[in-house]
Amino acid sequence: MSEQRLIPKTMSTQHPDNASIPPWCDSDVIEGEKEVYEAYYAYSKLGCQEVMWDSEGKDIDPHVVRKLLTSYPDFFKEKILGRDIFLTYRVPNPMLEKVEKKVFLETLQAIPKHFDVAKQFYGNGEYAPVFEVILPFTSSHKDVVRVLRTYSEAVVNIEKVKIDFPDVTLLELVGEIQPKSINVIPLFEEWSSLVSLDSLLFKLLEATSPKYLRVFLARSDPALHYGLVPAVILVKIALSKIRALIKKEGVDIHPIIGVGSLPFRGHLSPSNLENFVREYKGVSTITIQCGLKYDYPESDSKAVVEYLNRNLPIGEAEDFSQIEQMLLSIASKFKDAYYEFLLHAAKVIENISRLVPARRARRLHIGLFGYNRMVGDVILPRAIPFTASFYSLGLPPEFIGLRVFRTLKEEEQCALLDAYRNIKEDLRAAAEFFSWRNLEVIRESEAFDKEFKKFALPLLIEDVKVAEEVMGLKIGPSSSVAKRHENYTNDFIILFSEGKMDEAKQALVTAAKLRRSLG
Repeated sequence: MSEQRLIPKTMSTQHPDNASIPPWCDSDVIEGEKEVYEAYYAYSKLGCQEVMWDSEGKDIDPHVVRKLLTSYPDFFKEKILGRDIFLTYRVPNPMLEKVEKKVFLETLQAIPKHFDVAKQFYGNGEYAPVFEVILPFTSSHKDVVRVLRTYSEAVVNIEKVKIDFPDVTLLELVGEIQPKSINVIPLFEEWSSLVSLDSLLFKLLEATSPKYLRVFLARSDPALHYGLVPAVILVKIALSKIRALIKKEGVDIHPIIGVGSLPFRGHLSPSNLENFVREYKGVSTITIQCGLKYDYPESDSKAVVEYLNRNLPIGEAEDFSQIEQMLLSIASKFKDAYYEFLLHAAKVIENISRLVPARRARRLHIGLFGYNRMVGDVILPRAIPFTASFYSLGLPPEFIGLRVFRTLKEEEQCALLDAYRNIKEDLRAAAEFFSWRNLEVIRESEAFDKEFKKFALPLLIEDVKVAEEVMGLKIGPSSSVAKRHENYTNDFIILFSEGKMDEAKQALVTAAKLRRSLG
């Protein structure tokens, strides 16, 4: 590996938030050979500099590097994998995802195989095609060290193992194992790890002395777990802490942020691009998820990628150290209000989410940490079907808990608006898809339980009234697209209430295509 490397600005991911199926896919689910083509498409057509190859919770093609290089040799001769463009595995966290432990090891063991393929293709071993892995649910520097040590001991050092009398080593059978080391990108998605990120990263720097560090901040799962406002505050505090650590330790730290295109999951969309980059200053890499790739015209998606490749990182992260405790107090109040609503809404969301189409062939997760979130005695779905469920009812989840804003002191309101600069713009975008008409249909329907109608809906109405009266936002559809969206969500509720699930699914997907994302 060379001392200096390109830090990719755009990372194409396999997050299944797309309502539309790309024209090159002949089924509702992108899997197998189509995922290999998708990686090439992201590099060559959209201009993404990195592709996340996700072995967490789904089956992937173990020969992806060979297939890419042999299927598209002209492109990969020009753009060298590991130098100009990058393939980065997301591995399961073996400490938490119990049924995935062997997949974790299997993924690390595949890295030298990819190296050998690329060495043969390029005629040299100058660049490893895969040399970084993303570790989900990182909660300690020890999690990262364990992965680094596993690669060193269980992958590289096995070449020294004697397998014949007296001194034939495995090296003679399988050849030299390269690369000799990898980088681990910790992915932070929980409240506790995001707020203590600076001490965790400091310990990691002490333990490993890396030349640089890439750090992945989730934005979507924190919204699912805590609500919109806490998710943004947590990410902004994490970026502030990274900024302070860079200045104090003089080390290169490159934050990645994982975002979807609806406001609840990050609001990276063609129409919100400048607001987005102003909101998340100091970020080096941004995920390009499937809604952005396939629900917009290819020219729009490509323009977003080009803009980010050209301009990131924009400025340095803002310093929120002086108001950090106040922001965390505010986030905690919003989180409590969010939970209060979900306790009464979770059963409805569980039922609706079953109708959201899967766009990836994921393995079934049963009670795995991070995949399912317990609220009372009900398990919430993942972030994409969760968001899709609310939007399909014409009740965008961005507003949940907003009633707290009215109770904040003036200095707290100012601190929140200072930290979350685009809160009004994000809520304004979501407000287009809110439907007062749907509220009445839900109230009259027997398909929605009494708890939801009696307790959850009044809370949400209170939340929306705050956006309307305190923030001065117009709630409800104004554009022709939003009005059509309202009609289809209205149809969805009626069809769902009548038990016509196939037709309801069709209405759900049509509405999602209009808002340009499933969830």
